Amino acid sequence: MKHRTATATIHLPAANTPVTVTQTRHAFLFGCAEFSTLPYVNGEMPSEEAQAAKKRLGHMADLFNQVTLPFYWGRYEPQEGKPDFTRTQKAAQWLADQGMLLKGHPLCWHTVCAPWLLEKTNDGILQTQLARITRDVKAFEGLINVWDVINEAVIMPIFDKYDNALTRICKERGRIKLIKDIFKTAREANPTATLLINDFDMSEAYDILVEGVLEAGVSIDAIGLQSHMHQGCWSKEKLHDVLERFSRFGLPLHFTEVSLVSGEIMPAEIVDLNDHQVDKWDSTPEGEARQAQEVSWFYETLYAHPLVEAITYWSFMDGLWLKAPSGLLNVQSDPKPAYNALHERIKGKWWTAPQQSVTDENGNITVTGTKGTYNANINGKDIQFELN
Repeated sequence: MKHRTATATIHLPAANTPVTVTQTRHAFLFGCAEFSTLPYVNGEMPSEEAQAAKKRLGHMADLFNQVTLPFYWGRYEPQEGKPDFTRTQKAAQWLADQGMLLKGHPLCWHTVCAPWLLEKTNDGILQTQLARITRDVKAFEGLINVWDVINEAVIMPIFDKYDNALTRICKERGRIKLIKDIFKTAREANPTATLLINDFDMSEAYDILVEGVLEAGVSIDAIGLQSHMHQGCWSKEKLHDVLERFSRFGLPLHFTEVSLVSGEIMPAEIVDLNDHQVDKWDSTPEGEARQAQEVSWFYETLYAHPLVEAITYWSFMDGLWLKAPSGLLNVQSDPKPAYNALHERIKGKWWTAPQQSVTDENGNITVTGTKGTYNANINGKDIQFELN
């Protein structure tokens, strides 16, 4: 874990003076997807539901430092020219005020695509997609500086469940040309943003695509790896294989969508997780114990890997996606064992305890701790610094 810690000499404005140093946030990005922030912040929930959301968001803030917000085009802009900017901006600002870093998901995806795009020619679809990227990345610059630029491009040109505009243009242009276009547009809209390619396909098809995109000169900042484990936790061999294959590019790895169920495991023969339609999917005591153990192992393995710099847990509360008991909170918004296990690590094992020290004759102290943001309190004054 040495790559997760740092040592630095900090100069403070008083010699031979007591100082208390406390960590205030991780440099590592521990995130979650919490889409109910939008109706909560915009006052759209009944009082009882709002109270539950308030409790849930409190648990979120006590554990995570990053939140993914939804930009699914078909929902964000159901009518052309009428994006849901005001509601989303208000929610994003509220989360930023809580100390959260924000990520937008996604800018280009064939699923939940805007249906009105189908009325356009392929060239019109492409130009509208590029304009959408420019508009939204610029509009949220400074507030949202991390984006899943393209989602699930491996399957995009061969997706056949229903007609959609993005599959049309991806099939016509090819994956690499489309990816090059949209990354170039996103980079021009916000040159300092962190831009990800993101996929659920952990086969060689994805790392071959990443290789091709990089050889084409596309500037990717991080590789997004999805890990929805509703059919059982990945084996040690699979996780290490994924880490080894995608580490060869030397880019940061973001595990963008992690989920593990605390109930019955989804049948192995299901190919598309969305095809598993159930009336009820209960969490069980045995499943919650298993989920806690698996979440702990998965996060510990990723946190130990030097190229992994972000992990996002998906569906913070049970039942939000596919009715799956995959949350860290139950349906009452109370912590499950998996939440407590993560808290013991993120805010315990991997968190630097407060340090008492005294500055030397030059006003210096030496601090060793987990990489992140710190506060030094000296003579009643707070001074922020970074260990990185």
